Amino acid sequence: MRPGPEVPSPAPDPQSAFDVRFDADARSFAATGDETLVAAAARAGIEMPTSCRNGTCRTCMCRVRSGRVAYRIQWPGLLPEEKEEGWILPCIAYARSDLVLEAPRRR
Repeated sequence: MRPGPEVPSPAPDPQSAFDVRFDADARSFAATGDETLVAAAARAGIEMPTSCRNGTCRTCMCRVRSGRVAYRIQWPGLLPEEKEEGWILPCIAYARSDLVLEAPRRR
């Protein structure tokens, strides 16, 4: 198993902007270090599946192909095995590098 994409959450740098793209299509957006991936996508006009926006419902769950994210809470609603496999919750995840995401399931 590969290590998960999660890193400790240092104080976000609002000046940092990271490129986030989906592996299956040409959609991409910029995410600053102080906004969640779902919020950054919405700002760019990209709708990601979401419901609770607090990390409990798992509607937004997707996999990171490359890059790192951080959380402001210690235990987001993922199993340790899921984290190790690269699964994240974009509604509460913050980019800490450029990211390539597996395209979320469309509902």
